[in-house]
Formats: sequence, C-alpha cells, structure tokens
Amino acid sequence: MLAVCCGQTEQAYLDGLKRLSKPVTLKPVVKVGSPAQLVRHAVKLRENDEHWCVVDVDEFDIDEAIAEAASSGISLAVSNPCFEVWLILHFADCTAGLASPKAASDKLRKHLPGYAKGALDFARLAELVDKAVERAKALGAGNPSSDMWRLVEVVRKH
Repeated sequence: MLAVCCGQTEQAYLDGLKRLSKPVTLKPVVKVGSPAQLVRHAVKLRENDEHWCVVDVDEFDIDEAIAEAASSGISLAVSNPCFEVWLILHFADCTAGLASPKAASDKLRKHLPGYAKGALDFARLAELVDKAVERAKALGAGNPSSDMWRLVEVVRKH
C-alpha cells in the first residue's frame, strides 16, 4: 500500500499505524501541495498496490481532488478542516465546526500538550485508535470530519 500525505505529522501517524497492525507493507510518502497535486503524485507512483492520499480540506477546493482520485482509482482519506481533527477524535468527540487548522491544533493541544506539527508521538494514540474510528464514523461529512478511519480499517485488514 502506498499513502501519499501532505506532512510529517501524517507520515508519523502512518508509520505508527503500520507497526500497530499485522505485518503490512504501508509506505507513507510526503508530498507538499494541494489535495489534487497529491492525487496526481500518487498516480505517478502507482504500481499494482493499493494507493491512498491523506489530504486536508484547509482552504483547498477538494472537489478537484475527489474527481481526479475517482477517475484514477486512488482512495482518499479527507480530513476537514485538517488532519488534527483525526487526532482529536482519539481523545474526544469533535462535533462543533472548527474555524481553521490553527483552531484544530489548539483544540488538540488540550489533549496532547506541546503538540506541534511534525512531532507526533504515535505511542500516545495507539490505544485510542478504535475510539477514533468509532467517533469519525459517527461524524459523517462536513466540518469537522475525517475519513482516516477508512484507511485505518484497510491497513488492519492487510
């Protein structure tokens, strides 16, 4: 499996997740850019594996990425507004809209004091992944939301 993501936080999470699961060949690749650029990068890297892009809505028009992913067979794990929503869901429900990625990071620091992008300690989340999956499934689409649960379930099945 290949997972193209937009930052070191996502990469650290995916590296931790693959250690938590059965032996799985999950290769996180960091690519800075818009969600659509990440999808195009995943297409370039395509082999016979399953391919995912872990993307944030942030200020991007996510529809372009969704269309490109659908037409090229790339699966998306979209977090709205950002990946930190997925991290928050490990600790608590998150149902109120978040005004910005900064607001999401501030909310996450209530559960992970000292949290900074790129400095994620997956060990603090490992026991809470099931709860995050449950909470994310209950959210549905919109702000806040995260489809990371879909990727987690695929990784666990491999």
